[in-house]
Amino acid sequence: MDSFGETEHENACQDGITRFPGIVGQSDAMRRAFDLVEKVADSDSNIVVTGETGTGKGLLARAIHQYSHRCDKPFVQINCSAIPENLVESEFFGHVRGAFTGATTAKPGRFEIADGGTICLDEIGDMNLDLQVKILRVLEEREFEPVGGIKTVQIDVRVVAVTQHDLEKAVELGRFREDLFFRLCVIPIILPALRDRRSDIPLLVSHFLQHFNAAKKKCLEGFSEEALSILYHYPWPGNVRELKNLVERLVVLKREGVITARDLPEKMRDTMECRFPSRKPELPADGICLNSALSEFERTLIYQSLEKTNGVKKKAAELLNIKRTTLVEKIKRYHSETSTLEESAG
Repeated sequence: MDSFGETEHENACQDGITRFPGIVGQSDAMRRAFDLVEKVADSDSNIVVTGETGTGKGLLARAIHQYSHRCDKPFVQINCSAIPENLVESEFFGHVRGAFTGATTAKPGRFEIADGGTICLDEIGDMNLDLQVKILRVLEEREFEPVGGIKTVQIDVRVVAVTQHDLEKAVELGRFREDLFFRLCVIPIILPALRDRRSDIPLLVSHFLQHFNAAKKKCLEGFSEEALSILYHYPWPGNVRELKNLVERLVVLKREGVITARDLPEKMRDTMECRFPSRKPELPADGICLNSALSEFERTLIYQSLEKTNGVKKKAAELLNIKRTTLVEKIKRYHSETSTLEESAG
């Protein structure tokens, strides 16, 4: 196979790899997440979705809503870290006319807008403690008063909280209320980082390539095996979002043909070079003894493995993918050869 492109994406969809809109994966970690969503989507239980930034937590929260009995009601997403502190309560619970300077008309809050549906509290780990108390009351009593108002508003919402933070650790540090944590985290779902689901990279690449080919009216055929290998070994600090942005950039710049290693950013090629440094020994004009060269290379790797494992032969053997007994025999042989040479020199 010379490249990975649209045909593979079609096969992937036929195999059921894209169970929810925009979420692609067939790795064990993703299958577990998909199975869990299918089990709990219609349960009405509160859910906490955790994972690093760029892993697709917001997409999964929307999928939970779409596969629940609330799917024909609003899905309202709030970024808890993006709202100015002086407007937070108003955004969540609304306000009445004259509640504060500039409140010339009444405005419903996000909880009221989401009534009957799902409210997604994005980056809830960044929510301040005062607001956490108010959110806890809403979850317990299913009611609240708008800012400046005295009339109680009754609501029926399902909460899906999303965060990149470890909420249990935040509770231990006093940054997140324990009672709110237990109220929210009825069902936890963890989305893995892309580096922990590398087998999904070809599928994601093909999915994004098809999408951006259509959106940008381009006709890229796919990625070369070498380019795909580089993507596979890159650590992806920005996760799926970083991969998506890369494919979009390549579609815009390359326009057509097959994406090769040379089309990828230098930092990605450098990562591959660091993991697998190229060795291109030059053949001397008068030739070389291949057996001696191979033995020297083997000896170097053995000493490096022992150095990395502080002399623990079992671990060194595992690094070299050989049996411990085989490693011991090779060490004895090379040690014997070294001793013989030293005696001859003496």
